[in-house]
Amino acid sequence: MFSFNHFNFNVSDLDKSLAFYREALGLTEVRRTTAEDGSFTIVFLGDGKTDFRLELTALRDHPQKYDLGECEFHLAVTTPDYDAAHETHKAMGCVCYENPAMGIYFISDPDGYWIEIVPER
Repeated sequence: MFSFNHFNFNVSDLDKSLAFYREALGLTEVRRTTAEDGSFTIVFLGDGKTDFRLELTALRDHPQKYDLGECEFHLAVTTPDYDAAHETHKAMGCVCYENPAMGIYFISDPDGYWIEIVPER
């Protein structure tokens, strides 16, 4: 039997990404590893409620945005206050797709990764 542990996004600007995930989703840094030669930094973010982690990897020699193809993958999170989350994300300008019929929407992080916002049901 397996359990989910973490999901990785490679990011081009770690500080910008950390600020985004803190403001947009309330995620906070749980652990950080930096290579001795400075070639990479890995930061694990947590929600304070579950053991699941979002891993952000910043590679020193890859400062440009990543090619995400057709962006046919995403991370999904739930929220107990969908309307307040939607207002916050609209104000941040990060809502990239809405599907009112399904009762969901997506936000895009600074590197173009999509995160689905789902109300708790």
